This record gives sequence, structure tokens and C-alpha cells, in this order.
Amino acid sequence: MSVERISYSAGSVEAIGALVRGAGAPANAPLILFSPNWLGVTEAAIRQAQEIAAGRYHIFIADSFGGGKTVAGPPEAAQLADGLRTNWAERRARITAGFETMLASAKARGLGDGHRTAAMGFCFGGGNALELARAGTSARAIVCLHGDLTTQGPTAAPGAIKAKILVAHGAADPVAPKAQRDAFETEMDAAGVDWTMLCFGHVVHSFAEEGPVVPGVAQYDPRAARLSFSLIHTFLDDAWSE
Repeated sequence: MSVERISYSAGSVEAIGALVRGAGAPANAPLILFSPNWLGVTEAAIRQAQEIAAGRYHIFIADSFGGGKTVAGPPEAAQLADGLRTNWAERRARITAGFETMLASAKARGLGDGHRTAAMGFCFGGGNALELARAGTSARAIVCLHGDLTTQGPTAAPGAIKAKILVAHGAADPVAPKAQRDAFETEMDAAGVDWTMLCFGHVVHSFAEEGPVVPGVAQYDPRAARLSFSLIHTFLDDAWSE
């Protein structure tokens, strides 16, 4: 499985993403834009993409911070992520540039099926994927795992979101609590979006990623992760077949 670093312009920054060719995936496999958590395009994010891509997809990992910057964690990660949450126009411009770079880079290398495209993300990256949907992406499907569900920019206008959306979320997530889930549902319904939410009782933030445990806030849950990815693959196949 090869990993190729690719430089591209994204909003106000020069970004460095990574194109991951799925091991065993055919050349014309579907294309997925992957927006990692608030640590950036780390080696862990590349391993995540490789695991997701294997046998199924080709994946481009978007760089949200520019320069391929990675961070170890808060407070720097929170500062960078919150800066983009507030500057919603820049956030949408950066994730949109990542999607466009994925399409162009894959085409130049004879990879992917431009009609079977999607975007997915974890945590802050899940919020990025939803902002890509709000920006009117041509991606057929959007997947958000334990991500930001609301936006500080304009909510989606009726008909603005063309992609089908899947959210997998923990009911006990204090980072994006029930008020965010309710607001997301209201926004999606008002915009006429085809959306689905899988909600796990008693599960907190970051359930799909192995990492440090923050009691009551963030913890990996293998069952929730396994069920989420089982649904994700089916959801994507269904979105692409319609």
C-alpha cells in the first residue's frame, strides 16, 4: 500500500495531504476524502486511512492546518481547531480544496471512480466533512464519526446539500451533546437532506479511535467502532448505487 504526499493550495494556506492507495483495491475503486482528528495528518491518521482503504477504496487525507502540520494534543490542537470553527468560510475552503485535490490527483494517476466519491472524518475532521456537505460538495456521501454536528457559519439552505449523510455518535458525548444532535437534525430536516444517525447509549467522545482515555469525556469503544464501520461500508455502497 503506497502513501504519496501531495502539496496543494487550500484557502489561505499551502497544504500537504497524503494519497493512500488501498492495498488490494482495484484501480477504479471509490475515492474517499479523509479528514483526521485535530492532530493533523499524523502517522496514526495514515494508518487509519490504510486500514479503511484496504481492499475497498483509495483515500486522500486532507490537511486542515497547512504545511502538513501535526500537533501532539491540546492546548495547541484546540487552538487550531477552534480558530477554524470560528472562521467557517476558511474551514469550508480548506476542506473543499482537499476534495478537489483528491479528484484531480486520482485522475492524473489513473485511480478511482469519480462517480463514487465520499468524505469522512473523526472528531474535528467529522465536523470538516459536514462543512464540506454544507459547501455543496459533489461527493455522493458524507460520514461523520463523533464529530462537530453544528456550524458557526450559515446553516444549510433547502436543497443545498446533495450528499447523503451518516453520523455515528455517542449519546453521552460531552463534546457534542444532545443539544448539538437536536440542532443537527433540525438543520438537516429543514434542508431536505437524506440523513441517518447511529447513536450509541452511554458512549462518549472518540469511541472509534484508540487513544488516551479521558474519563467521562473520551474513550475508545470497540463495539461501537465495529458496528459503525459495518454500517459505513453498507451506507457508502447504497449511496453510490442510487
